[in-house]
Amino acid sequence: MATLDRAKVDALLERARREIDDGLLPSCQLALARDGEVVVNEAFGDTTVDTRYVIFSCTKGIVAGAIWLAFGDGTLRPEQRVAEVLPAFGTNGKDVVTVEQLLLHTSGFPRAPMGPGIWGDRDKRLERYAHWRLNWEPGSRMEYHPTSAHWVLADVLQEATGQDYRQFVAERITEPLGLKSMALGVPAAEQDDIATLVECGEPPDADEVERLFGVREIPLGEVTEEALLHFNKPDVRAVGVPGGGAVSRASDVALYYQGLLHNPGGLWDAHVLADGTGVVRNTFPDPLMGGVPANRTRGLVVAGDDGKSAFRGFGRTVSGRAFGHMGAGGQVAWADPATGLSFCYVTNGLDANLLRSGRRGTSLSSKAAAVCAD
Repeated sequence: MATLDRAKVDALLERARREIDDGLLPSCQLALARDGEVVVNEAFGDTTVDTRYVIFSCTKGIVAGAIWLAFGDGTLRPEQRVAEVLPAFGTNGKDVVTVEQLLLHTSGFPRAPMGPGIWGDRDKRLERYAHWRLNWEPGSRMEYHPTSAHWVLADVLQEATGQDYRQFVAERITEPLGLKSMALGVPAAEQDDIATLVECGEPPDADEVERLFGVREIPLGEVTEEALLHFNKPDVRAVGVPGGGAVSRASDVALYYQGLLHNPGGLWDAHVLADGTGVVRNTFPDPLMGGVPANRTRGLVVAGDDGKSAFRGFGRTVSGRAFGHMGAGGQVAWADPATGLSFCYVTNGLDANLLRSGRRGTSLSSKAAAVCAD
């Protein structure tokens, strides 16, 4: 059983509660897990620990786990060209794009369009892929692909396995791990327990943004407040957007990362899992982080020992081996092999002050990583 420093746990909870009490956020939920068990599970504001949240790009860590299962099964290979699986994709020079490049955000089409009216219809998605063009040569640089690469990953997975990607995630990940609240694609009739997303705060001071990033406005790309608020719509939640549409309680996200730490029942091929959680394959500078090396594995981000872990969303007290994937709106999800801890923080408050949101995640992660008494 995990031994925790109660004073440090209290400091973590107080930090999470602070912005609820100050009226900056409507609600939040956080969980810590260790040794395969949830050891801290709290909710603040208009919520309970049973409320589910849209976890945005923390979804990418779950989809990565699904792709790793396919690697272990031999139905997909990292070096495999996408066009071998989805011939419609292999147009306009995209025939060279590999499955690994999709996972690494080096595939060259970060802003390729895919939205409501198309994304819920697989035939329309396949047709849209044929029209996509490259922004740069695949494998030559890194730029975060908010949703485009993961739509391709979902359809590659579905084509290779013959199973709907949402069903694959349910049958091969969430059900075996007992993650009852986690789902990718939630029918409209089952959405009553999902927290409504709410706009909060004001944009950060332009002078401060320029001082930190060299530009006066943080480039949001397609991850705008308007786009995020679409996930309040029942039909959008039902689609199961693979780049950011999963819903879950914080406790189940923390337990998912315990699954990645401990691989219960040999769920994943051990070599594939070790690679996905620990082998950095993308160190290109990340434009969203001011040129800090991306430190990406085949699907996740590694904190690293270069002093830049806070830029990657992990805080300042995790080990360099910590791995995870953060999400828009301030969602946090990671595990640290050095301590055996996993942590998740979710909120339904879309804070327009992205600097404050980033500092919140850094502070929470720093405090969470320090709770071990042993």
